[in-house]
Amino acid sequence: MSTYQNIVDFLPYQEPFLFVENIDSLTEEGALGSYTIKEDEYFLKGHFPGNPVVPGVILTEIMCQIGLVTLALFLLKPEKGSKILPAFTSANVEFLSKALPNDRLIVESKKVYFRFGKLKCTVTCEKEDGTMVAKGELAGMVVKSEE
Repeated sequence: MSTYQNIVDFLPYQEPFLFVENIDSLTEEGALGSYTIKEDEYFLKGHFPGNPVVPGVILTEIMCQIGLVTLALFLLKPEKGSKILPAFTSANVEFLSKALPNDRLIVESKKVYFRFGKLKCTVTCEKEDGTMVAKGELAGMVVKSEE
């Protein structure tokens, strides 16, 4: 169980679209966490049969969930029972190597700014062995659900 389980519990995602396995660190300046790509992930079945590779859009989502949304929740400190939704606003991500089944991806974000409810971060995603998979800037905001 994550030290930051209270933050993880606020995430509005569920299987099979929850890409936060562990949060190791959350500070006012950034987040650090990980996710391991399972062999039976739904997106690997067709991308590519016999040679599964994690799609870039999923890598971006992993980076967003760990590096942006958990940090936004930490900074906002939502009240218990409140429902929130992340609103992704922009991404500039460079993909440097492929991610495969069983790769443990470590995501680290550093806050560029958090103002007027909008958070912008630099984010890196690398394998356990230090191989950089992707890096870039992500921005978004968290809004209260109408539900």
